[in-house]
Order: sequence, then structure tokens, then C-alpha cells
Amino acid sequence: MELTYSPGLDGVIAAETKLSFLDVVGSQIVIRGYDLIELSQRYCYLDIVHLLLHGNLPTTEQQADLQDNLKENYHVPQELFQIFNLLPNGTHAMDGLRTGISALAGYDQHINDRSTEKNVTRAYRLLGGMPNIVANSYRVLNGQEVVEPDSELSYSANFYYMITGRKPTPLEEGIFDQSLVLYSEHEMPNSTFAARVIASTQSDLYGALTGAVASLKGNLHGGANEAVMYMLLEAKTMEGFEAMLKNKLKNKVKIMGFGHRVYMKKMDPRAQIMKEALYKLCLEQGDDRLYHMCEAGEKVMVEEKGLYPNLDYYAAPVYYMLGLPIELYTPIFFGSRTIGLCAHVIEQHDNNRLFRPRVHYIGERHNLEELSV
Repeated sequence: MELTYSPGLDGVIAAETKLSFLDVVGSQIVIRGYDLIELSQRYCYLDIVHLLLHGNLPTTEQQADLQDNLKENYHVPQELFQIFNLLPNGTHAMDGLRTGISALAGYDQHINDRSTEKNVTRAYRLLGGMPNIVANSYRVLNGQEVVEPDSELSYSANFYYMITGRKPTPLEEGIFDQSLVLYSEHEMPNSTFAARVIASTQSDLYGALTGAVASLKGNLHGGANEAVMYMLLEAKTMEGFEAMLKNKLKNKVKIMGFGHRVYMKKMDPRAQIMKEALYKLCLEQGDDRLYHMCEAGEKVMVEEKGLYPNLDYYAAPVYYMLGLPIELYTPIFFGSRTIGLCAHVIEQHDNNRLFRPRVHYIGERHNLEELSV
């Protein structure tokens, strides 16, 4: 069999899935047969959780059962906070998150049972505890008081509350929930591929997600939302942001928040939803500076490079106006993507084949007999 080399695995089909598909031609992100953009405008994050785990949008009763199930898992072992306390000052929030997920594996008494039933139970445990791990690993690492989950709040409202220490307004809750929907699943990015590769060895769900956190920490995959926000804050004004982007382009500096490996010459459809959300927040708060700065930056990049915003570009100022710490933007991304990752690992375990690619060897070949001369 002739082997071909594809750098970065471009154009290589690595798995069959019923979960999601990026239909670039039709400009749709297909989730279990539905358009993610339409889902984000009509359904909440828990609906997407049920859709990805069980294959259908939930009835009112099923959504209530799901909410109750997750609430039962809001609390995590207290020993995790002791572990966070032992991490050195300056530990990155993604490293705290990775440590928490890895440690959680030790509390699963049936960790070697990879049946669908047990994996779904683990998915609930991970999803329920994810806001706690994301928020409180960061809090402990920054010398702040731990915030206990509030079971009276919805999943998204509790997630927001644990991070900020205050309950969101209806608009804030709706927009934060919508952002979780948009980040929930996106076919086969690096972190999802990493999770499936790990799962293909028959490793457990916690191990697969731990590897996915490590992947998402890399600045070529996650972290763009943080980088965008730091640029906006440094620029301060619309004119300053335009000048900053043009200067970066002139010096061939990579600008985060623009372009996408799959969408290429199109705007990420999720970015448009967050752009609209940013406008709503600006109206509510009476300050539209960030909206106009982002619009100006978008225009510069399209005109100068033909590059369009991806989700992170507009999610960054949305999260900033929601009062979320910049260091938590990527952990929140991972928190919402947890459902997609769990669904992929379950699918991998249910129809497994070990990933074992080959290499294109470009090194030298030597004859040991030459050394004896």
C-alpha cells in the first residue's frame, strides 16, 4: 500500500462520526444533523448536552432530569482544593484545570469500565463539576476564597456565579449560555483529535480530557480569546487598534482571532452570533467602544489580508463585558467543550480502532560496518 504524507494531516479523514461536521460549502456547523447557529438561537446549553450525549433534543422532562443530574455533581472532592493549594504561585489556569481533571480520576471506582452507560455517568460527573474546577482552581491559585455552587441556579448561571461571585442578569445569563453552546462542539480540532487518540488506546475519559486540556493550552489552538482581549486593552481606542493591527501585519506578526484552518476565506458563523451579543451588552451597559473597536479591526483584516474573525475574536470582548477574568477565557472554552469531548470519547470507545499513523522519514541511513574500518 502506497503511503502519502500530509503535513498537519491536512485533508486526512481520521474518524467516522455521527456527532458533528463542518459543512464549509453550506456554511453550517452540523451537530447531530442540526445547524449549530440555529440551535444557539433557540436552545440552551443543556439541550445541546442532551443532544450530543443521547442523540436527540430533550423534552421538558428530560431537560429537568439532566439539570438535576448535573446539580448532583456540582460539588467535587474537597481534596482537589488541597491539591490546588500545593501548586506553585503563577501556575497557569489551564494547568490548574488539567490537574483537577486528572485528579478526579482517582475517585472513580469503576474507572476501567468503558461501557457507554459508565461513560455517560462520567460525562455527567465531569460536566457537573467542571464549573467548580474551572472557577475554584483559579480562585485558589490566586489566593481567593472558594465559591460554593448554588443549586438554585441554572447550570450556566451557576457557572457564571462561581467565577464572578455574583448572579448574572437575565441578559448576561442568556449570552453566557449562548457562548457555551457555540463552543460546545466543533468536529475534529486538535484537542478533540488528541482526546480520541488517547481514548483509542482504551484509556479512560479523564485521561482523554486531560490530554485535551494540554492540547487546548497551546496558543495555536486555544488562548486566542485571551490574546484578542489583551490587544484591545493595549490599544485603548479604535484608531489605536487599527494602527496596532496594521503594524503587526507590516512586521508579519501573527494576529490571533482571525482566520481558521477550516473556514479559510469565510467568517466563522459563530463569530457573527457573538458580535450580535456584544452589541446587546454594549447597549445594556451604555458603552459601545469595544464593539466599534472590533468592527474596525475586522475591517482592517478583511481589507489587508482577506482574513475574517473566528469565534474567539468576538467572544473575548463579550466575556470582558460579562466581567469574566481574562485568564479564564480558555478554561471556560474547555468547560463548554467538555460535552463535545465526552461524546467523542464515548463514540471512540464504542467503535474503537487504535490510531497508529506512520511517518515520512527524512533522516540518514548508516551501515554499522563502515564504523569498523
